[in-house]
Amino acid sequence: MFILIIKTIIIGLIEGITEWLPISSTGHMILANEFIKLNVSDKFWEMFEVVIQLGAILAVVVLYFKALFPWGFGKTKVETNSTFKLWFKIIVGCIPCAIIGLLFDDFINDKFYNPWTVAIMLIIYGVLFIIVENNHKNKKSRVTNINDLSFIDALKVGLFQVLSIIPGTSRSGATILGGLLIGLDRKVAANFTFFLAIPVMFGASLLKIVKFGLSFSVSELVVLLVGMLTAFVVSIIAIKFLLKYIKNNDFKVFGYYRIILGIIVLLYFILK
Repeated sequence: MFILIIKTIIIGLIEGITEWLPISSTGHMILANEFIKLNVSDKFWEMFEVVIQLGAILAVVVLYFKALFPWGFGKTKVETNSTFKLWFKIIVGCIPCAIIGLLFDDFINDKFYNPWTVAIMLIIYGVLFIIVENNHKNKKSRVTNINDLSFIDALKVGLFQVLSIIPGTSRSGATILGGLLIGLDRKVAANFTFFLAIPVMFGASLLKIVKFGLSFSVSELVVLLVGMLTAFVVSIIAIKFLLKYIKNNDFKVFGYYRIILGIIVLLYFILK
């Protein structure tokens, strides 16, 4: 049991870091399962690698509670209405992913949850990050405040989020890239990405738990809770790091990281 908990903590660390950096958390989780095998059933692992992300999502809720909660904190009526409007934009942005996820969840799990897909997507989106950042250099952003984000902008970012259903893509990577392409500055794109994660991952986690059922063994429950708690703590650090990083840096370094990791993974499984 001790070894199982240590392995779970390592996986929680991976999830907490990769959920928010645009390098694909699901992709890293699939790769982690190749090298850090948890002594759990395939059915539990399929649920665990999604539900562990709830810990990461709770970090967003804690860090942005004042911005996302409509009442209190001395908010005026205008500010309360603005918060509700932001939530409507978040919901609009989540609609495309919710529809595609519900319709094709089983198909995507069967066909795309494998190291080959992860490696290819890591490389493709790594290249795209570099191209988009090179083209975005010195361009003035159209939206520099999240309150100025339109419902159409929210829907467009939501459509980019659909791309992240394929493992290895990165949900944050797809939405940040999409945000930059439609004229959002990096901070707005990153913050809206964080907010979109809340309903998307709550919904995805609920779907996985319903499919798995509530018949957890004691060891399975411990693994799930330890993984979520670790992901929560690490996510707080990762989010703060990313927001500080993007003040003076672009995302090309993540593009290079994705390409290098993707090549390493491809070589590993070719030579395996």
